[in-house]
Amino acid sequence: MRIGVVTFPGTLDDRDALRAVRLGGGEAVELWHGEDDLHDVEAVVLPGGFSYGDYLRAGAISRFAPVMDKVIDAARGGMPVLGICNGFQVLCETHLLPGAMIKNAHRSFLCRDQPLRVENTSTAWTSDFSADQVIRIPLKNQDGQFVADERTLAQLEEEGRVVFRYVAGSTHGPEGFEVNPNGSRHDIAGITNERGNVVGLMPHPEHAVEPGFGPDEPGQGTRTGTDGLGLFTSVLRSMVA
Repeated sequence: MRIGVVTFPGTLDDRDALRAVRLGGGEAVELWHGEDDLHDVEAVVLPGGFSYGDYLRAGAISRFAPVMDKVIDAARGGMPVLGICNGFQVLCETHLLPGAMIKNAHRSFLCRDQPLRVENTSTAWTSDFSADQVIRIPLKNQDGQFVADERTLAQLEEEGRVVFRYVAGSTHGPEGFEVNPNGSRHDIAGITNERGNVVGLMPHPEHAVEPGFGPDEPGQGTRTGTDGLGLFTSVLRSMVA
C-alpha cells in the first residue's frame, strides 16, 4: 500500500513519518508541495513542522500549495488523510476538519511525552486501537490549542468525532497544564471528519513507532515506545478491508 508524505518548506518531521509508514508495513512515497500529482498513493500524511515559517498563521499558506488541491479532492472522495501537528493545522485551514489551532494558552513552546485516550476507533487511522485505550506519544508545539465555537464543539462530541483526548499522567510541563497541555477546548487532542477518513492530531505518533526509542509509561522498567504505530497499521488495514 502506497502512503504519501508531503514535504512543505519548513516541514521537519517528514522523514520520521516516512519511516513510520515503512515500519507500519506500507510503501512510503515522498510528495512535494509544489507538484499537483499524488503519484498513485492510497493515503496521505501531512507531517509536522513549521510550513512556510507559520507566517500569517500556522498552515495558512500550505493550504494553497498545488499538492493540496489534489489532497483535498482525494480526501473528499474518501482517501485516508492524516494531519500531524502542523498537518492538523493545515487540515483545519482547508476546512477538511473544523475548528482552528491557536497559540498555546501559556504562550510557550511545549515538548513532552503526552498520554492520550483513544475515543474513536472507527476511523481509517485508529481501528487497531481499543476503545478508551490510553497511549503515550510525544507532543511538541507552540500553536497547539484547538478552538471552535460551542456549536461545533457540541457537534464533534455528539457525533463521536473526538478521536484523541488529553488525559492525566504527565509529570512535566508548566504548572496547571498537566492534563491539558495547551488549553484545547474539551481537552481535544485530535478529531475526525464525518466520514472518518480524515484525522488530525497535535501529538506526534511518528515519534513512537520503534521499540526502545519512543516514550514509555514511567516506572515500568522497560521501554517499548511503539504506541504511535497503531495509526500507521490501522490505515493499511482500512485499505484492504
